[in-house]
Amino acid sequence: MTTATASPTAPAAGRKPATMAQALRRALRDALADDPAVHVLGEDVGTLGGVFRVTDGLAAEFGDARVTDTPLAEAGILGTAVGMAMYGLRPVVEMQFDAFAYPALEQLISHVARMRNRTRGTLPLPITVRIPYGGGIGGVEHHSDSSEAYYLHTPGLQVVTPATVADAYGLLRAAIASDDPVVFLEPKRLYWSKADWSAEEPEAVPPLGRAVVRRPGRSATLITYGPSLPVCLQAAEAARQEGWDLGVVDLRTLVPFDDETVCAAVRATGRAVVVHESSGFGGAGAEIAARITERCFHHLQAPVLRVAGFDIPYPPPMLERHHLPGVDRVLDAVARLQWEAD
Repeated sequence: MTTATASPTAPAAGRKPATMAQALRRALRDALADDPAVHVLGEDVGTLGGVFRVTDGLAAEFGDARVTDTPLAEAGILGTAVGMAMYGLRPVVEMQFDAFAYPALEQLISHVARMRNRTRGTLPLPITVRIPYGGGIGGVEHHSDSSEAYYLHTPGLQVVTPATVADAYGLLRAAIASDDPVVFLEPKRLYWSKADWSAEEPEAVPPLGRAVVRRPGRSATLITYGPSLPVCLQAAEAARQEGWDLGVVDLRTLVPFDDETVCAAVRATGRAVVVHESSGFGGAGAEIAARITERCFHHLQAPVLRVAGFDIPYPPPMLERHHLPGVDRVLDAVARLQWEAD
């Protein structure tokens, strides 16, 4: 089981504040520099540097043949990446916004996820599909979806989502190096989050498929990922006033899933709450809760609960704060766990 604290007590020597967007940019820059097979393509990734400026300056450094602006045609972008990967390249595709990626689902499901199996293992597709996702920025329709369930349900894809600056760098490097396709979900609300970090002294990140305990606990375990990690850490701090000691597990990789770390944390407390922004019905939390129940049944003192977005189309910006899981909703679920146990 991998364990980490919520935040270091002091920055390491030589480190300075960096944002998640800067860490992602550095990961792309280092991957481009290290491997001539790596190419970045997508809408506005070149001249503009991306809507969130994650690719800013990369085209100037590596040229538009390797950092390429594409037409506004997501299916065409990903289809092009399939051909590139078949001929030995490592394309990194940006889909700009979560809901903009839906036109590319046919390519992703029919070809990207199936090619290795279709060719009996002879033709892997080392494609990384970067997708800014989730809420918290006041975006309008098609700019704030949490679409991870679509990708989780597609065998053949790895699904990764960082929640810290260090993980943004390390996990993206690992994704690009993978010989199998990775859907890399970037929490939009965390692009400007900061931490003391240096690419010259990157923190060691386990291989894809390893969760991390951000905070150990004794009363209950919060299981989360991506944009909901800060909410869970805030809830754990607030819970101390109620006499609750909450543990927090950051999944980091949704597929493959780290049953070992999650189940060890849940068995230690006997209670679990899964927290995520996407809608509850048929969401990632349903699968996570089922896996915990199957593997930890005799250790559970209460049912596994979920705190999620409501089962509605994403609301307008003025209602976003009511839709997204917050500290109060997480603590309400923890209180229910205590009542169920009694």
